[in-house]
Amino acid sequence: MIVIDSDIIIWLLRGRQDIAENFKKAVIERSGDIYVTPIQIAEIYAGILPKEETKVEKFFGAIRTAPLEEKAGKLAGEFMNKYGKSHNVTMADAMTAAVARLSNCALWTANKKHYPMLKKEEFYD
Repeated sequence: MIVIDSDIIIWLLRGRQDIAENFKKAVIERSGDIYVTPIQIAEIYAGILPKEETKVEKFFGAIRTAPLEEKAGKLAGEFMNKYGKSHNVTMADAMTAAVARLSNCALWTANKKHYPMLKKEEFYD
């Protein structure tokens, strides 16, 4: 299973070929077990242009959403406590990492430096 970070979603929506090919590969490899969290949905809608709305809605309508639960909130808080100041970790990234870890999902991101709380094997490459 994979959780896709906002940067990857943006590249998919913009039609970046290498990301699109990796996405197709991931869907096949993981039998469609590809997720976003409400965090990524919020981040995408925060920057959406009116002309992109249909494409974004179609994308989110075709992908699963991993739920945010109390355990994820607690773990994200622990991540913020440990890495927030020293690594400039945002709450959004802490929550995304917590959901990925608790869901046993690999995180697919181009910004691994935003996730010092995750081990190398917790990323999708």
